[in-house]
Amino acid sequence: MRRRRLIRYAGAGLLSAFGLGMASGFDRYQAQTGGALSVQWLGHSCFLFTGEGLRILVNPFRSLGCTAGYRPPKVNVDLVLISSQLLDEGAVEIVPGNPRLLYEPGVYQFNKKRIQGIRTDHDRLNGNRFGTNVAWQWKQSGLNILHLGGIAAPISLEQKILMGRPDVLFIPVGGGPNVYAPDEAKQAIQLLNPRLIVPTHYRTKAAKQDCSSVSVDQFLALMNGTPIRRGGDALSLSAADLPKEGSAIQVFSYRF
Repeated sequence: MRRRRLIRYAGAGLLSAFGLGMASGFDRYQAQTGGALSVQWLGHSCFLFTGEGLRILVNPFRSLGCTAGYRPPKVNVDLVLISSQLLDEGAVEIVPGNPRLLYEPGVYQFNKKRIQGIRTDHDRLNGNRFGTNVAWQWKQSGLNILHLGGIAAPISLEQKILMGRPDVLFIPVGGGPNVYAPDEAKQAIQLLNPRLIVPTHYRTKAAKQDCSSVSVDQFLALMNGTPIRRGGDALSLSAADLPKEGSAIQVFSYRF
């Protein structure tokens, strides 16, 4: 397996890490890093989560449109979660082997782990254009993870109760007809109050001209005052690394 560089945050927490207390140097990627959670960005809204002996892949995609310049995420995993069957987040046929696949809202048990799929709308028209989006919530390596997939509608009170307060929130910010625009993402963040925010679904140099997303910078400009760390395509994270108060933002980079 190609080795990846990990950002390893100091135990003082992300707030200090993003300031003068940022630890220097990087750790090398390993399949599992002790009790920490390894999070690797594979492009767009696709992430690989490795921890507790389990590898979970969220939203594998085909390389076209906004994802045209990304490599297909062909990785061996135990479980695949998809938010919809659109080609930018539901290309399960490219994943090798025979992993378990979850794609509908509901509560599931997998390897003694509770996985919850929460139904939301994939557009601003009550789902009438792009249908249902599934936000995925689970706990791994001691962290509450919430991946909002391609959500486009405001979060209801019932959905908020199911989502809880995430330690790590993966949220679309690029706009267009079927995911949050930067201002909508900010409103959802204010509602959910996550400890670490990871923006997804934004325009990078992977995109072709038919991509309607905007860059992540428009979202970051709205989050003025929130600590931001850029760089690296993977990180190793534990609960002790997260801000004790407030939120921080991690923007991954992609190795084109």
